Amino acid sequence: MSVEESSAAPAKKGPSAIKDFMAGGFGGVCLVAVGHPLDTIKVRIQTMPLPAAGEKPMYAGSMDCLNQTVKKEGVRGLYKGMLAPIIGVTPMFAVCFLGFGVGKRMQQKNPGDELSTLQLFNAGMLAGVYTTAVMVPGERIKCLLQIQSASSGAPKYAGPLDCAKQLYRESGLFRGLYKGTGATLLRDVPASGVYFSLYENLKKALSADGKGSNLSTASILLAGGLAGMANWAVAIAPDTLKSRLQTSPEGAFPRGVRDVFMTIMRTEGPLALFKGLGPIMLRAFPANAACFAGYEVAIRFLDYVAPNL
Repeated sequence: MSVEESSAAPAKKGPSAIKDFMAGGFGGVCLVAVGHPLDTIKVRIQTMPLPAAGEKPMYAGSMDCLNQTVKKEGVRGLYKGMLAPIIGVTPMFAVCFLGFGVGKRMQQKNPGDELSTLQLFNAGMLAGVYTTAVMVPGERIKCLLQIQSASSGAPKYAGPLDCAKQLYRESGLFRGLYKGTGATLLRDVPASGVYFSLYENLKKALSADGKGSNLSTASILLAGGLAGMANWAVAIAPDTLKSRLQTSPEGAFPRGVRDVFMTIMRTEGPLALFKGLGPIMLRAFPANAACFAGYEVAIRFLDYVAPNL
């Protein structure tokens, strides 16, 4: 079933919470499958060490990082840490789209009421809060696995499960697996507000009836891709803080994200907050286009096979 065929006008009251949850999970899987290689490049550029005086940086840019990774580790090196987000992405995006749906329904006096841009933004921010509890451990594991290079000797972590076990054994649940929770909230709450509100408004602008229905595949991909780029325009700076914090040795930043921020400002300057912007923007469009297309297809499929769910 194509997106065009499945994009009939939605029911007046919108998808149920169960459908939001299931379709969001499928959309998240689509996002990871398309976007993980460029996410690996982004994390490696964000977390590369400062060069000593007179030395060149580890990576000259996104293409250099890509070339070095493939040369030293093969194409599989771009997919390091992918299992962790794949395992975590289904519940994470399921909860994200569920949170957005809950946020919309909380602001509606009657089912199907049209929401303003501010109300959609508020619902998106709630979705960002919802995802944090599910997202942080997977992000922590993913980042640690992504910065492991084949040229650095024997890797510390054999895989996601081994990484989780070592983190828990060394630092416990909150200081280990949930390190970076505050930074993740700082990133995802405002960024998710922009993400969902822009997507919903673009759907309306691109639809013939101005209500976001009967969208073509191209329109859904365009709306999702642009929403993803806007999301990362807001999220990139706090994401850099999060990546630095989550990959730092224990005790390196005793005050958390504040210490990371002050260290970057003192040693590298404000532009360092935007390291990895190139690969993340390259990733943002196709990955989020795939995410929303997957969500829309899943919603229409669920409406078809289980109209009363």
